[in-house]
Amino acid sequence: MPTARAFWVREPGAGEIRPVTLPAPGPDEVLVRTRFSGVSRGTETLVFSGRVPASQYTVMRAPFQEGDFPGPVKYGYLNVGQLDDGRWVFCLYPHQTAYVVPAGAVHVLPDGVPPTRAVLAGTVETAVNALWDATPRVGDRVTVVGAGMVGCCVARLAAGFPGVHVQLVDVDRKRETVAGALGVEFATPDTADRRRDLVIHASATSEGLQCALDLLAPEGTVVELSWYGDRPVSVGLGGAFHSGRLTIRGSQVGTVAHPRRTFVERMALALELLRDPAFDALIAGESRFDDLPDVFAAGDLPALCHLITYSGE
Repeated sequence: MPTARAFWVREPGAGEIRPVTLPAPGPDEVLVRTRFSGVSRGTETLVFSGRVPASQYTVMRAPFQEGDFPGPVKYGYLNVGQLDDGRWVFCLYPHQTAYVVPAGAVHVLPDGVPPTRAVLAGTVETAVNALWDATPRVGDRVTVVGAGMVGCCVARLAAGFPGVHVQLVDVDRKRETVAGALGVEFATPDTADRRRDLVIHASATSEGLQCALDLLAPEGTVVELSWYGDRPVSVGLGGAFHSGRLTIRGSQVGTVAHPRRTFVERMALALELLRDPAFDALIAGESRFDDLPDVFAAGDLPALCHLITYSGE
Protein backbone atom coordinates (compact mmCIF):
# COMPACT_ATOMS: atom_id res chain seq x y z
CA MET A 1 0.00 0.00 0.00
CA PRO A 2 1.29 3.52 -0.78
CA THR A 3 2.28 5.69 2.15
CA ALA A 4 2.27 9.40 2.92
CA ARG A 5 3.03 11.73 5.82
CA ALA A 6 0.71 14.15 7.60
CA PHE A 7 1.03 17.02 10.07
CA TRP A 8 -0.91 16.49 13.31
CA VAL A 9 -1.47 18.64 16.37
CA ARG A 10 -0.51 16.06 18.97
CA GLU A 11 -1.72 18.22 21.84
CA PRO A 12 -2.20 21.98 22.30
CA GLY A 13 1.08 23.69 21.45
CA ALA A 14 2.82 20.62 19.99
CA GLY A 15 2.76 19.19 16.46
CA GLU A 16 4.34 16.22 14.75
CA ILE A 17 4.66 14.47 11.37
CA ARG A 18 2.97 11.06 11.26
CA PRO A 19 3.09 8.30 8.64
CA VAL A 20 -0.13 7.47 6.77
CA THR A 21 -1.06 4.33 4.84
CA LEU A 22 -3.16 5.29 1.84
CA PRO A 23 -5.97 3.15 0.49
CA ALA A 24 -6.07 2.26 -3.18
CA PRO A 25 -8.35 4.76 -4.99
CA GLY A 26 -11.80 3.39 -5.76
CA PRO A 27 -13.66 3.91 -9.04
CA ASP A 28 -14.91 7.36 -7.99
CA GLU A 29 -11.79 8.43 -6.09
CA VAL A 30 -8.51 10.12 -6.98
CA LEU A 31 -4.99 10.10 -5.58
CA VAL A 32 -3.61 13.60 -5.06
CA ARG A 33 0.08 14.30 -4.49
CA THR A 34 0.40 17.56 -2.59
CA ARG A 35 2.75 20.19 -4.01
CA PHE A 36 1.74 23.19 -1.89
CA SER A 37 -0.47 23.94 1.09
CA GLY A 38 -1.23 27.17 2.87
CA VAL A 39 -1.45 27.97 6.56
CA SER A 40 -4.53 29.99 7.47
CA ARG A 41 -3.00 31.75 10.44
CA GLY A 42 -6.11 32.78 12.37
CA THR A 43 -8.03 29.50 12.54
CA GLU A 44 -5.04 27.16 12.45
CA THR A 45 -3.25 29.02 15.24
CA LEU A 46 -6.34 28.67 17.43
CA VAL A 47 -6.49 24.96 16.63
CA PHE A 48 -2.76 24.49 17.33
CA SER A 49 -3.04 26.24 20.69
CA GLY A 50 -6.14 24.27 21.71
CA ARG A 51 -8.42 27.30 21.81
CA VAL A 52 -11.44 25.91 19.96
CA PRO A 53 -14.41 26.19 22.37
CA ALA A 54 -16.00 22.84 23.19
CA SER A 55 -19.33 24.19 21.95
CA GLN A 56 -17.78 24.64 18.48
CA TYR A 57 -16.03 21.28 18.10
CA THR A 58 -18.60 20.04 15.56
CA VAL A 59 -19.07 23.34 13.72
CA MET A 60 -15.32 23.88 13.26
CA ARG A 61 -14.48 20.47 11.83
CA ALA A 62 -12.61 20.76 8.55
CA PRO A 63 -13.93 18.66 5.61
CA PHE A 64 -11.21 15.98 5.88
CA GLN A 65 -10.20 16.46 9.49
CA GLU A 66 -9.10 13.41 11.47
CA GLY A 67 -9.07 13.25 15.24
CA ASP A 68 -10.87 15.64 17.54
CA PHE A 69 -10.24 18.97 19.24
CA PRO A 70 -8.17 19.80 21.18
CA GLY A 71 -5.98 16.93 19.91
CA PRO A 72 -4.61 14.79 18.51
CA VAL A 73 -6.12 16.34 15.39
CA LYS A 74 -5.17 16.64 11.72
CA TYR A 75 -6.45 20.00 10.54
CA GLY A 76 -6.11 22.28 7.51
CA TYR A 77 -7.95 23.19 4.31
CA LEU A 78 -5.70 24.92 1.77
CA ASN A 79 -4.14 22.16 -0.34
CA VAL A 80 -2.95 22.16 -3.97
CA GLY A 81 -1.64 19.03 -5.65
CA GLN A 82 -1.50 16.98 -8.81
CA LEU A 83 -3.42 13.99 -10.10
CA ASP A 84 -1.74 11.07 -11.87
CA ASP A 85 -2.64 12.65 -15.22
CA GLY A 86 -0.76 15.83 -14.27
CA ARG A 87 -3.75 18.09 -13.68
CA TRP A 88 -3.45 20.57 -10.82
CA VAL A 89 -6.26 20.56 -8.28
CA PHE A 90 -7.34 22.36 -5.12
CA CYS A 91 -8.84 20.46 -2.19
CA LEU A 92 -9.96 21.40 1.31
CA TYR A 93 -7.49 18.90 2.76
CA PRO A 94 -5.04 19.16 5.69
CA HIS A 95 -1.24 19.30 5.39
CA GLN A 96 -0.37 15.85 4.01
CA THR A 97 2.04 14.71 1.31
CA ALA A 98 -0.56 12.62 -0.57
CA TYR A 99 -4.17 11.56 -0.05
CA VAL A 100 -7.13 9.74 -1.59
CA VAL A 101 -10.48 11.55 -1.78
CA PRO A 102 -13.74 11.35 -3.76
CA ALA A 103 -13.27 12.84 -7.22
CA GLY A 104 -15.96 15.41 -6.45
CA ALA A 105 -13.86 16.83 -3.60
CA VAL A 106 -11.13 18.20 -5.88
CA HIS A 107 -11.39 21.28 -8.09
CA VAL A 108 -9.26 21.48 -11.23
CA LEU A 109 -7.39 24.78 -11.42
CA PRO A 110 -8.56 27.04 -14.26
CA ASP A 111 -6.06 28.09 -16.91
CA GLY A 112 -4.16 31.15 -15.73
CA VAL A 113 -4.23 30.27 -12.01
CA PRO A 114 -0.74 29.23 -10.84
CA PRO A 115 -0.59 26.52 -8.16
CA THR A 116 1.02 28.75 -5.53
CA ARG A 117 -1.74 31.34 -5.85
CA ALA A 118 -4.39 28.61 -5.80
CA VAL A 119 -3.69 27.86 -2.12
CA LEU A 120 -5.74 31.03 -1.47
CA ALA A 121 -8.89 29.45 -2.93
CA GLY A 122 -10.43 28.67 0.46
CA THR A 123 -9.79 32.22 1.65
CA VAL A 124 -11.18 33.83 -1.50
CA GLU A 125 -14.20 31.56 -1.09
CA THR A 126 -14.69 33.02 2.40
CA ALA A 127 -14.45 36.53 0.95
CA VAL A 128 -17.03 35.71 -1.74
CA ASN A 129 -19.40 34.44 0.92
CA ALA A 130 -18.82 37.55 3.04
CA LEU A 131 -19.73 39.83 0.17
CA TRP A 132 -22.85 37.81 -0.52
CA ASP A 133 -23.76 38.45 3.13
CA ALA A 134 -22.73 42.11 2.99
CA THR A 135 -24.48 42.94 -0.32
CA PRO A 136 -22.55 46.17 -1.10
CA ARG A 137 -24.33 48.55 -3.44
CA VAL A 138 -23.04 50.65 -6.32
CA GLY A 139 -21.28 53.70 -4.90
CA ASP A 140 -21.05 52.44 -1.31
CA ARG A 141 -18.28 53.61 1.01
CA VAL A 142 -16.78 50.34 2.26
CA THR A 143 -14.11 49.78 4.90
CA VAL A 144 -12.39 46.51 5.71
CA VAL A 145 -10.86 46.41 9.20
CA GLY A 146 -8.04 43.86 9.46
CA ALA A 147 -5.51 43.38 6.66
CA GLY A 148 -4.96 39.66 7.12
CA MET A 149 -5.69 36.99 4.49
CA VAL A 150 -9.46 37.26 4.67
CA GLY A 151 -9.61 41.04 4.99
CA CYS A 152 -7.28 41.55 2.04
CA CYS A 153 -9.28 39.17 -0.15
CA VAL A 154 -12.51 40.96 0.74
CA ALA A 155 -10.95 44.36 -0.01
CA ARG A 156 -9.69 43.26 -3.45
CA LEU A 157 -13.07 41.82 -4.46
CA ALA A 158 -15.08 44.74 -3.05
CA ALA A 159 -12.93 47.17 -5.04
CA GLY A 160 -14.34 45.62 -8.22
CA PHE A 161 -17.88 46.88 -7.49
CA PRO A 162 -18.74 49.95 -9.62
CA GLY A 163 -18.27 53.22 -7.81
CA VAL A 164 -17.33 51.58 -4.51
CA HIS A 165 -14.60 53.26 -2.48
CA VAL A 166 -12.68 50.72 -0.40
CA GLN A 167 -10.41 51.56 2.50
CA LEU A 168 -8.34 48.84 4.18
CA VAL A 169 -7.62 49.57 7.85
CA ASP A 170 -4.96 47.94 10.00
CA VAL A 171 -2.74 48.87 12.96
CA ASP A 172 0.33 47.61 11.07
CA ARG A 173 1.51 50.38 8.76
CA LYS A 174 3.53 47.83 6.77
CA ARG A 175 0.22 46.60 5.30
CA GLU A 176 0.04 49.79 3.23
CA THR A 177 2.31 48.10 0.67
CA VAL A 178 -0.07 45.14 0.41
CA ALA A 179 -3.07 47.48 0.11
CA GLY A 180 -1.33 49.25 -2.75
CA ALA A 181 -0.75 45.95 -4.54
CA LEU A 182 -4.45 45.19 -4.13
CA GLY A 183 -5.46 48.56 -5.52
CA VAL A 184 -7.16 49.87 -2.38
CA GLU A 185 -6.53 52.79 -0.05
CA PHE A 186 -4.87 52.13 3.32
CA ALA A 187 -5.45 53.79 6.69
CA THR A 188 -4.68 53.18 10.34
CA PRO A 189 -7.59 53.26 12.82
CA ASP A 190 -6.85 56.87 13.81
CA THR A 191 -6.77 58.10 10.19
CA ALA A 192 -9.62 56.00 8.78
CA ASP A 193 -12.57 57.67 7.04
CA ARG A 194 -15.82 57.86 9.01
CA ARG A 195 -19.49 57.56 8.08
CA ARG A 196 -19.00 54.38 6.07
CA ASP A 197 -22.01 52.57 4.63
CA LEU A 198 -20.52 49.13 5.23
CA VAL A 199 -17.64 47.88 7.35
CA ILE A 200 -16.35 44.32 7.12
CA HIS A 201 -14.42 43.27 10.21
CA ALA A 202 -11.65 40.66 10.02
CA SER A 203 -9.06 41.59 12.66
CA ALA A 204 -10.20 39.05 15.30
CA THR A 205 -9.77 41.64 18.07
CA SER A 206 -12.21 43.51 20.28
CA GLU A 207 -10.43 46.74 19.36
CA GLY A 208 -10.96 46.04 15.68
CA LEU A 209 -14.65 45.36 16.14
CA GLN A 210 -15.02 48.58 18.13
CA CYS A 211 -13.22 50.46 15.38
CA ALA A 212 -15.56 48.95 12.78
CA LEU A 213 -18.61 50.18 14.70
CA ASP A 214 -17.11 53.62 15.21
CA LEU A 215 -16.55 54.04 11.46
CA LEU A 216 -20.18 53.42 10.48
CA ALA A 217 -22.65 55.99 9.22
CA PRO A 218 -26.15 55.91 10.74
CA GLU A 219 -28.06 52.79 9.64
CA GLY A 220 -24.74 51.20 8.63
CA THR A 221 -23.76 47.55 9.00
CA VAL A 222 -20.70 45.70 10.28
CA VAL A 223 -20.27 42.23 8.80
CA GLU A 224 -18.26 40.22 11.33
CA LEU A 225 -15.90 37.68 9.77
CA SER A 226 -13.55 37.17 12.72
CA TRP A 227 -13.52 33.94 14.66
CA TYR A 228 -12.31 34.41 18.21
CA GLY A 229 -12.14 30.85 19.49
CA ASP A 230 -12.54 30.90 23.26
CA ARG A 231 -11.56 34.57 23.66
CA PRO A 232 -14.20 36.93 25.09
CA VAL A 233 -15.10 39.97 23.00
CA SER A 234 -15.96 43.35 24.48
CA VAL A 235 -17.38 46.36 22.63
CA GLY A 236 -19.05 49.54 23.82
CA LEU A 237 -22.68 49.77 22.78
CA GLY A 238 -23.49 52.85 24.85
CA GLY A 239 -22.59 55.40 22.19
CA ALA A 240 -24.12 55.64 18.73
CA PHE A 241 -25.01 51.97 18.42
CA HIS A 242 -28.70 52.41 19.30
CA SER A 243 -29.27 56.00 18.22
CA GLY A 244 -27.52 55.32 14.91
CA ARG A 245 -29.51 52.08 14.41
CA LEU A 246 -26.30 50.19 13.65
CA THR A 247 -26.20 46.50 12.75
CA ILE A 248 -23.66 43.74 13.43
CA ARG A 249 -24.13 40.72 11.19
CA GLY A 250 -22.19 37.48 11.46
CA SER A 251 -20.85 35.71 8.37
CA GLN A 252 -19.33 32.24 8.24
CA VAL A 253 -18.19 30.20 5.26
CA GLY A 254 -19.87 27.00 6.53
CA THR A 255 -23.14 28.24 5.00
CA VAL A 256 -23.52 29.35 1.38
CA ALA A 257 -24.86 32.90 1.69
CA HIS A 258 -26.55 32.83 -1.72
CA PRO A 259 -29.90 31.09 -2.19
CA ARG A 260 -29.10 29.93 -5.73
CA ARG A 261 -25.50 28.76 -5.38
CA THR A 262 -23.95 25.52 -4.13
CA PHE A 263 -20.67 24.85 -2.34
CA VAL A 264 -19.20 23.59 -5.63
CA GLU A 265 -20.31 26.70 -7.52
CA ARG A 266 -18.92 28.98 -4.83
CA MET A 267 -15.51 27.29 -4.97
CA ALA A 268 -15.50 27.38 -8.77
CA LEU A 269 -16.12 31.13 -8.61
CA ALA A 270 -13.30 31.59 -6.08
CA LEU A 271 -10.87 29.77 -8.36
CA GLU A 272 -11.91 31.85 -11.38
CA LEU A 273 -11.35 35.04 -9.38
CA LEU A 274 -7.81 33.86 -8.64
CA ARG A 275 -6.84 34.59 -12.24
CA ASP A 276 -6.17 38.05 -10.78
CA PRO A 277 -2.38 38.33 -10.20
CA ALA A 278 -2.93 40.94 -7.46
CA PHE A 279 -3.60 38.07 -5.05
CA ASP A 280 0.08 37.07 -5.23
CA ALA A 281 0.72 39.89 -2.74
CA LEU A 282 -0.94 37.74 -0.06
CA ILE A 283 1.67 34.96 -0.15
CA ALA A 284 4.02 35.89 2.69
CA GLY A 285 6.78 33.49 3.66
CA GLU A 286 7.56 29.89 2.77
CA SER A 287 8.51 26.75 4.72
CA ARG A 288 9.06 23.08 3.99
CA PHE A 289 6.46 20.53 5.02
CA ASP A 290 8.98 18.81 7.31
CA ASP A 291 9.37 22.05 9.27
CA LEU A 292 5.66 22.48 10.08
CA PRO A 293 5.93 21.40 13.76
CA ASP A 294 8.59 24.06 14.34
CA VAL A 295 6.77 26.66 12.23
CA PHE A 296 3.65 26.40 14.38
CA ALA A 297 5.56 26.14 17.66
CA ALA A 298 7.50 29.33 16.88
CA GLY A 299 4.23 31.26 16.87
CA ASP A 300 5.44 33.95 14.47
CA LEU A 301 3.43 33.11 11.35
CA PRO A 302 2.61 36.12 9.18
CA ALA A 303 -1.02 37.27 9.12
CA LEU A 304 -1.03 36.63 5.39
CA CYS A 305 -0.74 33.19 3.75
CA HIS A 306 2.33 31.15 4.67
CA LEU A 307 3.17 28.77 1.83
CA ILE A 308 4.18 25.18 2.61
CA THR A 309 6.22 23.36 -0.04
CA TYR A 310 6.48 19.59 -0.55
CA SER A 311 9.41 17.59 -1.85
CA GLY A 312 7.43 15.60 -4.40
CA GLU A 313 7.43 12.30 -2.51
